[in-house]
Amino acid sequence: MSDFFNQELFTLGEHMILVQNIVILALLLLVLGVGFWLVALRLLPQYFKKEKIDAQDKRRMQLIIAACFVLLAVLAATLALNYDPELLSHTIGKEDNSKRIILRLSTLVNAFLAILVAQLLDIFISKIVLNNYYQRRQQESIELDEYRPDSRAKTNRTVQSVVYVLALIFIFRTFEIDYELYPGAEAGKNIDFSLSNVLMAIFILLMARLISWVFIQFILSRYYRQQKVNVGSQYAINQLLMYFIYVIAILIALETLGFSLTVLWGGAAALLVGIGLGLQETFKDLFSGLILLFERTVEVGDVVEVDGLVGSVKKIGVRTSLVETRDNITVIVPNSKLIIEKVVNWSHYDNKARFKVAVGVAYGSDTELVKQILIKIARENAYVVRHPSPFVRFVNFGDSSLDFEIHFWSHEFIRIEDIMSDMRFEIDKAFRENNISIPFPQRDVWMRK
Repeated sequence: MSDFFNQELFTLGEHMILVQNIVILALLLLVLGVGFWLVALRLLPQYFKKEKIDAQDKRRMQLIIAACFVLLAVLAATLALNYDPELLSHTIGKEDNSKRIILRLSTLVNAFLAILVAQLLDIFISKIVLNNYYQRRQQESIELDEYRPDSRAKTNRTVQSVVYVLALIFIFRTFEIDYELYPGAEAGKNIDFSLSNVLMAIFILLMARLISWVFIQFILSRYYRQQKVNVGSQYAINQLLMYFIYVIAILIALETLGFSLTVLWGGAAALLVGIGLGLQETFKDLFSGLILLFERTVEVGDVVEVDGLVGSVKKIGVRTSLVETRDNITVIVPNSKLIIEKVVNWSHYDNKARFKVAVGVAYGSDTELVKQILIKIARENAYVVRHPSPFVRFVNFGDSSLDFEIHFWSHEFIRIEDIMSDMRFEIDKAFRENNISIPFPQRDVWMRK
């Protein structure tokens, strides 16, 4: 039997093909054929029935899977026949430091296979996984942060970048080629600016971005909903987590490029002393931003009054914060101004505040009727809260009028001026209907000779 399997059938160049090679190849092709039938003709159509996928994406996935099995068949042939022909041979570099690059059939097939797998992962994650995730969020009305809505396009770009950079790294390792951007090793330095290391550093940074997104969306978001964490606290926790992950990723990326962190920290300390003297205000804003995120005296979503401007905090950045005023104008406020100077935070401890509308009536008016009208108008306004109840204060006997104030509570800090304007319209209408006059300033002038 052994003699039968060791019989020579034909030769490929100088390589002999035996019977056992053909048998092994037939078995491998049979396994791949069964695998293709199971994946492409059985599992994939059932999966398409469950998921909503465009016809174009379905066709692309089918073609990519078919091409992957064809390339796997080619790899199986090179393995079974023990024949991997050399397609290209090239020597680069000088004679004393030369390197020979050999391009074989298996190497080329592996590179194409990596590209196809990257495309398949791109379609699967971007068009199926993320699509289902965002649809579920839309159906359940889940919004992690209404002031910084999660961008689906941004997430897709991050996933695509991670997948294709990883494919490039695999191709470089498969071809065993690398282009040295900076000859640090020859100069006696540890810095290694080769193309593969730069790609690896980029991959680490992209993975940090993806990890932070996954952690926030799938772990912290569930915790926020269960514990009913307010938007400002969510924003602060998310920002601190992202800063932490990015710092770790940057340090690992620098290590990958060959930077010595000990030397880097020593040089940075000396450099920061000189920079700090010239950029005192900038560093003050930077540390103020961190203090805001930790202390949360001002949070995203709070309504604040800074330098006479009233607006809602939309973003707390590393150096500056964005405050949107009632006129939809975005004001860039340095973080140090929110820490050092006096800032009125209308919604820090409570989401409602008390406001008042002042009005004067003529002497001789029925003050009890005035009180009833003002309270009725306040209670009928949809933006006035019921508890605490609005009340009327008789402020003073003025020079020309009896002065009253209607005090009420409301959640609408930004639109409060429009609400107060509507109440003044209603007060004027009700006073006219009840013959209550609003006097204008009057003066009695006595003429003496």
